[in-house]
Amino acid sequence: MRTGDFKESTSQLVALSDNKVVWFWCAVLLAVACLAPFLLGKYQVTLLVSALIAVVGAVGLNMLTGTTGLISLGQSGFLAIGAYANAILMMDYGWPFWLSLPAGGVVAALISVLVGVPSLRLKGLYLAITTLAFAFIINHVILYAEWLTHGPNGIFVSGGKLFGIDMQKGKALYFMTLAIAVLVVLAALNIQRTRIGRAWMAIRDHDIAARVMGVDLVRYKLLAFVMSSFIVGLAGGLISLQIRFVNIDVFSLILSIEALAIIILGGLGSIAGAVLGAIFLSLLPEAIRLFFEVFADPGSTLYTTYVYEIRGIAFGVVIVAFLRFKPDGLIGLWRDVRKYWSNWPLAY
Repeated sequence: MRTGDFKESTSQLVALSDNKVVWFWCAVLLAVACLAPFLLGKYQVTLLVSALIAVVGAVGLNMLTGTTGLISLGQSGFLAIGAYANAILMMDYGWPFWLSLPAGGVVAALISVLVGVPSLRLKGLYLAITTLAFAFIINHVILYAEWLTHGPNGIFVSGGKLFGIDMQKGKALYFMTLAIAVLVVLAALNIQRTRIGRAWMAIRDHDIAARVMGVDLVRYKLLAFVMSSFIVGLAGGLISLQIRFVNIDVFSLILSIEALAIIILGGLGSIAGAVLGAIFLSLLPEAIRLFFEVFADPGSTLYTTYVYEIRGIAFGVVIVAFLRFKPDGLIGLWRDVRKYWSNWPLAY
C-alpha cells in the first residue's frame, strides 16, 4: 500500500499516473468494456452506446465549464450542429461518415467562435443566458433554413459503412463509440497537463489574477469554446448515427440542462467525474424502470402515464441530494470510499 506520493523527476510530475495499480484497473475496465457487447443483449448494448455518447459530450462540456469555469447552457445547440452537419454531409453530399463525423465537430467549433467572441467579457449567469439564447437561435435557424437542413422534415441518416460493415448499429457502433470516447478522455487528460490546461484552471480560479500572471484571457477562453464545441459536435454526430433520424425536436433545451447536471453530479473540473456522471445519469432511467418491475407494477397507470414525469422528478431528487450531501459529486464520493479503504481498519 502506498503511504506517500513523492515525485523525483519532471516526467513523473507530468505523467497521467505513476501508480501501476491505477493502470491495472484502467486496463481491466477497458477489457470489460470490450467484452460487454458479447455478453449483453442488443437493448443493453444500445444503452451503453447512449452512455458512451453522453461521456463524449460531458467531457467536452467539462472542458469549458469544469476546467475553465465558463458556464454554458448552449450544449444542445452544438449537439444539433454536429448532428445536422454530419447528416447533411453524408446524405446530401455523399461524404463517408469517417469524414463527415469529424467535419461536424469542426463546424461546431467554427460556429462556437461566434458565441465566444461576444461572450469574452461575460461570466456567470450572464454567460449562461447568452449561450442559452444561442441554443434558441440555432434551433430556429435549423427549423427555417429548409434549403440546407430540410427544416421540420428532418434527415434520415444511413449508409454509414466501413469495409462493408454497417457502423450504425450493434457491436460496430458500440466499438466505434467506445474508441472515440477513450480518445476524447485521453486527449482531455493530456490537455489539462499542458500550458493551455493550466491557463484554463487559472482563469477558472481567478481570471484577474490569471491576467496579471500573463494569461491571455481572450485567447484561452476562445480556445476553451472551440475545443469544447468540437468534442460536443462529435457527440452530436454520433447521436445522428445512432438514432438514424435527425430532427430538431431531438435537441431540446432539456439536453443542455442534463449535460450541466452530468458534470455537477460527476464533479466539476474532474474528467473522471464527467465520465461517472454521464454513465450514472444515462443509466438512471433504466434503474427506475427496473425498480418499478421489482417493487411495483410496470404496467400500472401511474408508471405508463407519468413515466417522463417520474424520471424528471428522479433527476431532480438526485441532483438536490448530491448538492446537499455530496457537493463534490460522484468523484468526491469515490475519493471518500478510497480514503476509507486505505485507512481501514483505522478509518472512522
